[in-house]
Amino acid sequence: MNQNTKRRLPDWLKRPMPAGNNFNTTSSAVSQLGIETICDSANCPNKGECWSRGTATVLILGNICTRNCKFCSVPKGTPAPPDKTDPQRVAELAKQLKIKYLVITSVTRDDLPDAGASHFRDVINAVRNSVSPANTLGGSVKFELLVPDFKSCQTKAIEILSDALPFVFGHNLETVPRLYKTARCGADYQASLKLLEMAKKLLPQTTTKSSIMLGLGETDDELEQVLKDLRSVNCDRLAIGQYLKPSKTSLDVAEYIPPEKFDYWSDYAKRLGFSWVMSSPFTRSSYYAET
Repeated sequence: MNQNTKRRLPDWLKRPMPAGNNFNTTSSAVSQLGIETICDSANCPNKGECWSRGTATVLILGNICTRNCKFCSVPKGTPAPPDKTDPQRVAELAKQLKIKYLVITSVTRDDLPDAGASHFRDVINAVRNSVSPANTLGGSVKFELLVPDFKSCQTKAIEILSDALPFVFGHNLETVPRLYKTARCGADYQASLKLLEMAKKLLPQTTTKSSIMLGLGETDDELEQVLKDLRSVNCDRLAIGQYLKPSKTSLDVAEYIPPEKFDYWSDYAKRLGFSWVMSSPFTRSSYYAET
């Protein structure tokens, strides 16, 4: 198979343009409040669908990352100090959109002593303090965090986050260990596993979650081992999706994985003991996370 054939987008990865009142309402609220979203920063293909459902994954701690992962389109550079208005603005977004399940993620902030953990805590607590059950259609807001690896301060970061329980604790392994140097520069596979293990041990009532991209050149044997590694640290939830090149400078797609192979990995993961699995070409960390 030549490169042109391999890179042609298959039919199962084509999506309609976003439209509709809900999409426009979400877009307007995000814009007016100056909220960063991973939907925009990572050029997520699910933006239209998710925003049409009134959901968006908020991106805190700015939109400049201290790392340069080649699978990601978020710019690398020197970030500004954390914006102290983030918690209040995210809380207002939750109120306006009547959000019942809020996914919060961030760029990697290796420049901060706590890698941004206190900012996650402050955003969660601000939303809880300002959004009443009446604003959320009869229920309190639930939270899912998608955190960086807190590489130099994992214990400290988890201790800080313990002041904002409960939430789902998510951290993505992204790919198999062999591809880390290519795709996930600056990260360490064992450190990421350790973070998930530590979160489960220090926050035993917390559900942990990770996500894997397919199509970067991994083998089945390598992926099987990653899933086993995740279960070995008692990771509860798993998302598996197709890698799609988000920018011209990002890594090329090595392979488009057919939908039936995602079904295979879903069955395999469930047999390993994951309590929640979503596996499809369009699956991303926060895609239908509330289900």
